[in-house]
Amino acid sequence: MDVHRSRFVPFPASPINAVAFSRSTDKGLTEPKAAVRLAIGRANGDIEIWNPTKGSWAQETVFPGGDNRSVDGLLWIQEPDDTDSEGQPVLGQLRLFSIGSTPAVTEWNLSTGLPLRASTGNFSDVWCFAAQPRWRPSKAPAGRNTEEEFKGQNIVAGCGDGSIAILSTEDNDLTFKRFLARPTNRKARCMSVVWQDRNTVVAGFADSTIRIYDARNGSLLRNMCLGAGIPGAPKDTLVWKVKCLPDGAIVSGDSNGDICFWDGKTYSLIQRIDGHESDCLDLITSSDGQTVFSGGMDGRLATYKLGGRSGEKKRWAKTTHRRMHDGDIKSMAVYDSKTLSVVVSGGLDTTPIITPLREHSKEHHRRVPGLPQVPPVTSAPSQRLLVSWWEREVCIWRIGEQSTDVAGGLSDQSRRLVARIAVKGNENITSATITADGTALAVSTLSSTRIFQLRPSKDSEEEHLRIRRVSVPSELEKTGAKHLTFSPDGRWLSMVSTENEVFVARLVLSSTEPKRIEVLPKLVELERVNRKNSTQTGLRKYERTIARIAFSSNSSVLVAGDLTGFVDSWLLEGHFDPTASSIDAAARHSPSRSSGGSDADSDSDSDSDDEDEKLVFYGQHWTDNAAVKMLPKLDSSPLVMAFRPSSQSLKNDANGNPGVHPTRQNPHAHSHALPSGEARLLVVTALHQVYEFDMLAGKLTDWSRRNPTSTLPAEFRGIRDRCMGLVWDAEDRAWLYGTTWVGMLDLSQDFSSFQRRSSIVATPAKSTNGNDAALELSSKKRKRMENERWAQLEEQRKKIKGSSGAGDKIRGNERGGVPTSIRRTEDGKVVEVDLDVKPRMDFDDEDVLAEESVGPLDRMNDEEMDIDGEEQEQEQGLVDGQKRKWWCTYKYRPILGLVPIGDVRKEDGEDSDNPLEVVLIERPLWDLVQLKDLRS
Repeated sequence: MDVHRSRFVPFPASPINAVAFSRSTDKGLTEPKAAVRLAIGRANGDIEIWNPTKGSWAQETVFPGGDNRSVDGLLWIQEPDDTDSEGQPVLGQLRLFSIGSTPAVTEWNLSTGLPLRASTGNFSDVWCFAAQPRWRPSKAPAGRNTEEEFKGQNIVAGCGDGSIAILSTEDNDLTFKRFLARPTNRKARCMSVVWQDRNTVVAGFADSTIRIYDARNGSLLRNMCLGAGIPGAPKDTLVWKVKCLPDGAIVSGDSNGDICFWDGKTYSLIQRIDGHESDCLDLITSSDGQTVFSGGMDGRLATYKLGGRSGEKKRWAKTTHRRMHDGDIKSMAVYDSKTLSVVVSGGLDTTPIITPLREHSKEHHRRVPGLPQVPPVTSAPSQRLLVSWWEREVCIWRIGEQSTDVAGGLSDQSRRLVARIAVKGNENITSATITADGTALAVSTLSSTRIFQLRPSKDSEEEHLRIRRVSVPSELEKTGAKHLTFSPDGRWLSMVSTENEVFVARLVLSSTEPKRIEVLPKLVELERVNRKNSTQTGLRKYERTIARIAFSSNSSVLVAGDLTGFVDSWLLEGHFDPTASSIDAAARHSPSRSSGGSDADSDSDSDSDDEDEKLVFYGQHWTDNAAVKMLPKLDSSPLVMAFRPSSQSLKNDANGNPGVHPTRQNPHAHSHALPSGEARLLVVTALHQVYEFDMLAGKLTDWSRRNPTSTLPAEFRGIRDRCMGLVWDAEDRAWLYGTTWVGMLDLSQDFSSFQRRSSIVATPAKSTNGNDAALELSSKKRKRMENERWAQLEEQRKKIKGSSGAGDKIRGNERGGVPTSIRRTEDGKVVEVDLDVKPRMDFDDEDVLAEESVGPLDRMNDEEMDIDGEEQEQEQGLVDGQKRKWWCTYKYRPILGLVPIGDVRKEDGEDSDNPLEVVLIERPLWDLVQLKDLRS
């Protein structure tokens, strides 16, 4: 495989302004519990939803932002639990809210990714907000009716003019309820706000004060002052953050870098600690109230623990202080439970960092990819076109062939920007796709879909493309899409709407102008199987959000996978017949839909409820795949769904439906032939489970039955960063990649030998040649050593695997003799403080694993690679003509995407003799920062 390394593709990652977990702890909750999700808000308005299940940290979906949009704060609430008609408990629904330099608090529709509603009220820009603690049953005093008590979670919002407003979320709505504080002067800006309990609000202001309010009547309970600022600083100290511990104590972080601890009953200052060299921007606390983390403008993450001997007054001590980010730490979030105990921080360097909480300084931290997990790049291999998009712009590059005198990348002469498209409107692009022959390009936002025709320039000296917008039906143009995909033959465009409905459009050549592309005026809606998740998660319709969609290589099978793990599939019935009508509409009986209309819209004089319109395009019709109901539910959401390349030719006969003619009884006759053969779909899930399904038979393939994920190499199963995409090399070799790695799996071979130690016993060689016998023994010995190596590596990984959900454990030889506790004298008393060992290394656990796991067989040279060559195989210990089963490298990082380029198949459908060419797009962090500075 030839790799073209690219760093010219523009993609300026956006800083992180807000992070929030759907809940902070499992303490006090009963089964069933709501699902745990992490929301990350960026400066460009994007909101990312992450699933941290089992420490996988998979990005499920992204709500795209737009022009002049920003997300400055995020919070989750959960509706009160309810019961259904049968008296069974129903888990309350999770709701997500955001603020962004406007006077409104916005609620988001999790299933569509669109704003659901915004708050109403006469107040200024919202600077901060907080959710009321969840209602918990308690012993009610005599005469108190607990049934009438509000059991939901209201929202308190602090504004730039100093006012504080209460927003009601009752009845699944968001309305203004009352003011807690009115503006007094323009300087008293409300910087942070938090609930001490369900009736008390703590707010930090820009005038060096912290005020306590009674949320029931709006009365001011106490006014606490931080005192004079440090010399040389402004007179007023900004209270950037206030937090409350479980016992009611208050913690504040200010612009002096100080961390102050206040008594929750007397509201007096207990202790002040010098936390940061500059402003402290955020604070989080553990569920037991024994640990506090602070993040500041200096990019450092500081830890404070409550220690001391039993019977004595405990004091807070700063235990660690480590630089984690290259820039401000703007937001942090905590989740503390038995299975997951982590702190997530984000800032200007665009990369979320996961720090262990319960095992702090005993486990490594971990960097979650800051780039999108759905690659914003695609390609038209036959025309050597590379397409990339970001925000509201699409760039198309033509990639030249690799020069022999250029090592490690492309020269300036080997690439050229041939087209650039700016999408009108304020919404960012959600998806883009291009046909394999590079003639059509489709681009979508959440409100519209556009199709463009690409033609070479008439001027032979210019390589630029001519772009013509294709006229599309109003139904398609006004329908936004989350995902777009062209079929390999370029005739079909599949799209997933914001409501997670699947549509298919047919592209044809104009009858009057054969060189112009047209879209037939009707869309086909493909019905999904109505399924229900047996486990309650509180996410409702969000669980059925479609995560991936893919066509088979012969364009006859279409599949879609949702976040729950269900797979839907449809088949193209009949054969292409250019002599048939472009569209034939016939009535057919259809089963009840899962999202049918209301009874008020039905007409009693018609049978529209029982009949549906059947659309036949040139003798072909999309129908449900009956075998899909036999497929098992995936263990988690699919990250990669790709069909194996088919050896069958994509060409069609002039008349693919001979003998089919319309009659008086059947005026819309067409062939009912279904696709035959195999349609093998490879799926990689969020937990890095690998499955291969035969979609026409509705079962696992023989290879997948023989090779469950447990038999795959230990290094592949131990990769932290999730898989982002797949590129096929011939029919059996799949090249997988993530943000920091590229790997290959050969599906023509079995991997069971990687899991068990070799039991090969040397037997006398039949050959009379002593050298041949020695070579055979040497080959068996190398195979046995390789199998033992992977077995030892797997055991080693089990020992160092972390338990908090962040990185791996810090081993004893890495602690460097640092003590785990110290004794210090305070006010004449000896206080013992427990210290977690500070990691000696200043890099991620991925770097450690990479160095440990990459052996002589995995390392690459800096030059372009050709894994297929016999010389490479001999150098890597592969003898007797044996092919490599798998391969992995950590050389490239961070990876934005990897796409094929150049012809990989001959005209007759057979594999080409030329090696696979790919373009690997890297976006190093220093390059992102440099581009951001240039734009600013």
